[in-house]
This record gives sequence, structure tokens and C-alpha cells, in this order.
Amino acid sequence: MKYVFYARGHPNVTSKHKSTFEITMDEEIGKTADCIIGVSSSTSMKDFPREFKKAIANKNAKIKVILKTENAKDEISGRGHPNLTLDHPRDMVCRKSDYICDRTLMIKADKAACDLKRELIEDLKKGSDLRVEIIIK
Repeated sequence: MKYVFYARGHPNVTSKHKSTFEITMDEEIGKTADCIIGVSSSTSMKDFPREFKKAIANKNAKIKVILKTENAKDEISGRGHPNLTLDHPRDMVCRKSDYICDRTLMIKADKAACDLKRELIEDLKKGSDLRVEIIIK
């Protein structure tokens, strides 16, 4: 099962956070927002199709997020969980930990903002378009 949406970078993307990365519908971010890698998202988790949410909320769900800009691509793998509500109206957070809140898209991710490819982050700092593909197995 696959879902694709778009966001864009922002000059204040620093990508220094060690345990999460986030994509938001907000258009602006401050310099301290070190986990946010994408702004102006075209969708929120509330917009995900019901069957897609059901698949993510499965205890055995394996989730892959593919981030792509014009010059770079990175892949992040993580897990779903039955307690994921997937209903935050603006933010999607991928976490290395197993912490869950309404902003959580996946847990036990193998990368956080600081682990993402530097070519990808450089594109995002320039405001490049970001293609986000979520694949559930």
C-alpha cells in the first residue's frame, strides 16, 4: 500500500534533531525547529484514506518513507503500532523511539533528521520541492 504527497523545504531547515524528523502543513518555521524538514505539506494524516490508516495501525506494519528532491533521495524504515491515532491536523513525526502521540506517523525509525543525506537537506534549505512516499508492508 502506498501514499504520496508533497511538501517543500525552507531556509530554516537545519535537520539536527537526533530522534525525530517532521513534515508540517505550516508554511513558516523558526531556526530552532531542528526536526522539521518539510513545510507547506499538501496533506495531513487526517487526510489519509481509512484503509491506509488501518494498515499503519497494525502491530506488524513495516513502514518505509521515501524522501525525494530534485538532486537527492533518502529512505527511512520504521514500524506501525495499534495505538497510532494518525489524526493530527498539521504535523507528521517519524520517531526513532517508541513514543506515540497524535503527531506520530511511525515509531522505531532507523533515521532521524540528523541522519538524513546531506544532499537532501541542502536541497531543502534552498526551498526545493519534496516528494514524500509512504509505503506499508
